[in-house]
Amino acid sequence: MGVLGNRIRRSHWPIWGVVLCLLASLATVPAATADQAVVDHVPRVLVLYPYDERIAATTAAGEAVRSRLLDATKGRIDLFSEFLDLSRFPDPKHMRRMADYLTAKYGDRRPDVVIALGEELARFISANRKEISGDARIIVAGFSSSTAEAMDLPSDVIGAFSEFDIVKTAEMARGLQPDARHLFIVGGSSEFDRSWLATARADLAVFSRTFETTYLEDLTIEEFIRRTAELPPDSIVLALTIFKDATGRNFVPREAIKQISRTASAPIYGPYPTYIDYGIVGGNVVTFGSLGITAADLALDAIAGRPISSLRSPQTYVADVRQLRRWGLSEKDLPAGTVQMFKEPTFWEQYWFATVVALAIVALQGTVIAGLLVERRRRQAAEVELRLRLLEVVHLNQSATAGALSASIAHELNQPLGAIRSNAEAAEAILMSERPDLELVRQILIDIQDDDQRAHDVISRMRGLLKKRGEIDWQEFDLNEVITSAIRILRGEAEQRGVVVSSNWARRELPVRADRVHVQQIILNLATNAMDAMLDVVATERRLMLETTLTKDSKVEMSISDTGRGIPNEQLASIFEPFYTTKPSGTGLGLSIVRAIVETYGGTIWADNRPEGGAVFRVILPLAQTG
Repeated sequence: MGVLGNRIRRSHWPIWGVVLCLLASLATVPAATADQAVVDHVPRVLVLYPYDERIAATTAAGEAVRSRLLDATKGRIDLFSEFLDLSRFPDPKHMRRMADYLTAKYGDRRPDVVIALGEELARFISANRKEISGDARIIVAGFSSSTAEAMDLPSDVIGAFSEFDIVKTAEMARGLQPDARHLFIVGGSSEFDRSWLATARADLAVFSRTFETTYLEDLTIEEFIRRTAELPPDSIVLALTIFKDATGRNFVPREAIKQISRTASAPIYGPYPTYIDYGIVGGNVVTFGSLGITAADLALDAIAGRPISSLRSPQTYVADVRQLRRWGLSEKDLPAGTVQMFKEPTFWEQYWFATVVALAIVALQGTVIAGLLVERRRRQAAEVELRLRLLEVVHLNQSATAGALSASIAHELNQPLGAIRSNAEAAEAILMSERPDLELVRQILIDIQDDDQRAHDVISRMRGLLKKRGEIDWQEFDLNEVITSAIRILRGEAEQRGVVVSSNWARRELPVRADRVHVQQIILNLATNAMDAMLDVVATERRLMLETTLTKDSKVEMSISDTGRGIPNEQLASIFEPFYTTKPSGTGLGLSIVRAIVETYGGTIWADNRPEGGAVFRVILPLAQTG
């Protein structure tokens, strides 16, 4: 207080100014509290249902109201529901009891808005609004504006009206059944049913002139079922409502329609969306969901204090595609914009994305496959070209080998030819004698035949080396036999060079599938290289060994080893490269050709040095058959 007093004195404020400021601040407190109370108020909405909870129409409308209000307010709202069932209990005493009950129940929680579904509740809440809801805004829904005018509702009662236009439903039926000649209208015996029938008579007065029209009313449910089962096939059936039949039994309308439609002999149409899936083809309807949303939007405007006025819920055409197919009716004859229920989507509609992806993948795969096929054809052409080039190179190599072995081959050929000459001269001498020894002559002729065969074999081997072919001659043969044949060719050259040729065969046949001449060429190339490598070795130490064996993985191994100078370790990896040679007059193609031949038949080749001196070349080829 001392500090505040010092400040007042320093500012020279009159005391009455301070008092006025305090009074002004106190005066603003109630207003702020009132504003806060308005902000904190949670609106209350009471929804009144005319039937019990089993009636699908009002249940759908009420659920649409609740969902819309909860979503729009984010749950900041109090919702109350009452199922009064006034359609089955219309007497005034019951209505009085319901009014007293609601007055007592909501006395301390007066609603801000009351939504009444149906005509009965519109009349009820209009008559009892003050005691039940005070100054609450009243919104009615579920009937037409003309009905509201006939009811003479208070001017401040706002309607979410639904115009059930039975004529539009009838026109929809006529469009689907242009050849129909009979019109039947079905209605029950309750007060609401009779009211609907009266409305239909008035509304259909003009439309029905082109048909033989019959109203099926005041019948039992069994009679409804029987009569509709006997209708002419060129009939249109309009189903209104059956809350009661002629015996006074109560029904949920769509359940009654379902019983009738099961055996009906003509298509049935109706003005309510809840009849869809219960046997009707379709109709012009106000969906109860849209009705509820219209009523809820009016309630939201009323809660916000905005001006509101009556609205009409949107109408639409609805059809059950299954019933169209049942009666052979065409979808193209439906009114424009008709909502087709239970229509199974086409394959494209249901799987369009997957189809597009699949087609894209197939197209991509097709492109890839086409590219691969083109590449495969190119590769095959290249392989054929490569094979031809390989054959040419092998032939040139064979010719070179034949040239290199020509001296030894000539020497080998001279032996049988010289023997033939000697034997022929001997035979001539014997035959010139006085008493020729014919048995000796016969033996000489046998020797001449043997020598001739030897000469023929030498010439055949030479022809095999020199023969040029345009393709690989695939054969299945024993590798040991080919090695034996190659040794015969090399024998003369080996004798001239002082090389001892020996062999060590596997104890079983080693069948391979390849070109016999090509495998022979492998042996000749490796063997002549081996003999060349032993030129600097003492003649008594020159040995050439050819061996075959079966490997653990059931493949054939052939090795050719020598006792020459060996191969420098740094050159082992390069000796199979084209044009690589250590000979002064070599071309460097022999070993590269050998490797190309081996790989053509699925084999492998490598070289190594023997621990005791010399080199060894090993060739692995697959067996033609295992076992």
